[in-house]
Amino acid sequence: MNLLNKPPLGLKEPKQKKTAKSKEHLKKVKSLPCIICNHPPPSDAHHVICDRFGSRKASDFDTIPLCKNHHQNGKDAIHNSKKRWVENYGKDYLFLPEVLKKVNAI
Repeated sequence: MNLLNKPPLGLKEPKQKKTAKSKEHLKKVKSLPCIICNHPPPSDAHHVICDRFGSRKASDFDTIPLCKNHHQNGKDAIHNSKKRWVENYGKDYLFLPEVLKKVNAI
């Protein structure tokens, strides 16, 4: 019997349900230019990954706008080499205050 209502060890936590508020936030993040190179939107909403442990994805409110080259496809893409990305641009979560300011201005 599962008294704590938690999944067995080694399994991922259930995905968080998207709320109307989180969907609206993601839409606004995607409407911003890339935070690194200012490539025009639409951007990918990158969920921050630096200094995170575990398998749970960051909140939809912890996202930054990245072009495809800085997100997944280019040699400087964070998902190709997080170490190189951090060396070049810093930790991704450090951009969150700037993004939040821009999102609130929309």
